[in-house]
Amino acid sequence: MPLQPSTTRHLDHVLATAQRAGRLPSVVAGIVRDGALVWSGAAGTLDGRAGGEPADDDTQYRMGSITKTFVAVCVLRLRDAGRLDLTDRFEQHVPGSPLGRASIEQLLTHAAGAQAETPGPWWERTPGGDWDALTAAPVGQRFREGRRFHYSNVGYGALGRLLEVHHGTGWAEVVRAELLEPLGMTRTTTRPSGRAAQGLAVHPFADVLLPEPEHDGGAMAPAGQLWTTLHDLARWAGFLAGDTAGLLNADTLAEMCEPHHVVDEPGQPWTGAHGLGWQVWNVDGARFAGHGGSMPGFLAGLRVRLEGGDGVVTMTNTTSATVLRSLTEDLLGVLDAEAPHPVPPWSAAGDASLLDLVGTWHWGPSTTTARLVDEHLVLGEPGQARGSRFARVGPDAWVGLDGYNAGEPLLVVRRSDGTVSHLDLASFRFTRTPYDPDADVPGGVDPAGWS
Repeated sequence: MPLQPSTTRHLDHVLATAQRAGRLPSVVAGIVRDGALVWSGAAGTLDGRAGGEPADDDTQYRMGSITKTFVAVCVLRLRDAGRLDLTDRFEQHVPGSPLGRASIEQLLTHAAGAQAETPGPWWERTPGGDWDALTAAPVGQRFREGRRFHYSNVGYGALGRLLEVHHGTGWAEVVRAELLEPLGMTRTTTRPSGRAAQGLAVHPFADVLLPEPEHDGGAMAPAGQLWTTLHDLARWAGFLAGDTAGLLNADTLAEMCEPHHVVDEPGQPWTGAHGLGWQVWNVDGARFAGHGGSMPGFLAGLRVRLEGGDGVVTMTNTTSATVLRSLTEDLLGVLDAEAPHPVPPWSAAGDASLLDLVGTWHWGPSTTTARLVDEHLVLGEPGQARGSRFARVGPDAWVGLDGYNAGEPLLVVRRSDGTVSHLDLASFRFTRTPYDPDADVPGGVDPAGWS
């Protein structure tokens, strides 16, 4: 559904304000809803000077570390094809490197303990060598594998090499063939092509500019090499929101967006974590996924609200700025306030054959309630204590979807006459009365009963 003109004017104003307040030479932004780009805007000029060439939605910017999400998706495609397991040691697929003991999952989640940067010159501003040169530098580990989150660009250089070994071609060719071409992302490339912004640094104390270098990162390129346009990056946001065009199983995408390792800063409450290639944030109870990106001369951001799929993409050609995060929040705030999702009307669509499962149940002396919500059986309140939703997987068989009982079996046990005796949730008995002596309560029930 298109946005109202008043809403687009408000979004344009928010973007223009951020460009000026953040002293951004140029900035482009877009909002994705239902997999489509519903608003886009641009402010500033490519050289940051009055009268210069204006930015637009077909201008290439460097996406930086958002590149890692493409590499991660290709790795998960290998997993889904049965060619590797996430618990495999890196050494099993790419022998002879100092990172060999780390698992593929640990590399994906930045928990391999691998060093953050290369031992040599600042890799983001100097041309990179090949994989052999990188491992001979040498690269190593700062922490024991699996101990903690430690962001590692080197780790994603290793994952790029993993793709090359499995496919017999360069990592960028794998990404192009498996993702970019099928998704129609024709303006995403490893080097600037066609209309592209110059990377710039803005002086911290004066309104003057310095061009930043551009180069091929070599073996480090999988950590941040790709260039893209607003339209292409919006398509990738739609992918994250669920429109994968059949390139990735929905369950795999959900697995990638689960928080695997908390991004923990001492003395600060944590709000972020890292999944399998995607960053995850918890903002006032709402779960977001995406990734940020920075390279000398460029900043980029992609963030999607997992419930509902609304997302924002931003790119600018400056080395340092603090305004992009607030810009993302402000754009989403306008969208939520002025163009909320339509609320579908309620209608009776329940399954009357399941009514014998709803109502009050007891686990020992505690009391809980079972309800039918859409196609799920809900026991308790999800998100509180052990409350969970359950999906039906067979006659009288259900499986937990979230919380403490995620993945756990719930069986409906019936009497010989077909009536429900009790619920068996991973060996815990839920009965219609506390400690029902006729419900096969483990350990038995004192024959004297309650007194």
